[in-house]
Amino acid sequence: MFYFPTGYFLQVYSLPLIAEVRFQKDYFSEYPEQICVGSDRTAVSYTRKPGYYAIHYNQPKTVALGGILQLNDGAIAVFPGEPNQSEQGTLSPIYTLQPNGSLAVPTGLVFIRFAEGVDVESQREVINQAGYEVAQSLDYAPHAAWLRAQSGNIADAIAGIPQLETIPKVENIEPQMLMEKGLKLGH
Repeated sequence: MFYFPTGYFLQVYSLPLIAEVRFQKDYFSEYPEQICVGSDRTAVSYTRKPGYYAIHYNQPKTVALGGILQLNDGAIAVFPGEPNQSEQGTLSPIYTLQPNGSLAVPTGLVFIRFAEGVDVESQREVINQAGYEVAQSLDYAPHAAWLRAQSGNIADAIAGIPQLETIPKVENIEPQMLMEKGLKLGH
């Protein structure tokens, strides 16, 4: 039988101290990790991309120092890293369009299209009950419109999409996601 002094045993077999692990704050926890829209045949999927954020400024042509991408005539800028609490403007996460990985920024607008012959005006009450308001009617397509959440919050606009999908005779719902212009070949 072996004899080890208690102090020696505890010293040899005790676990090493572990440094405190700090998780990055999830600034966009109210936003879904993934947004899927469209029917099976035309489904589009966006996945939230950590390590990037967007600032939505109140006016276009804002100069965004450190931005890696500017959209909507400079009214939206994309930055790497974590947002600073002192940022001026509305913050939102960045998504990537699957499978190609293009950066996409939600604007807070949601496109809705009803079946042919069902005009948006006749559905205004159910749209309001779902927590949205008509932001822009389309004269050329009375059965379609751009909506915004009544709260004006981008996260609310995205989170309420399932409620819009339950409205009868809705054929398509899709959040507006701004992306960098791609080059069109052959033009």
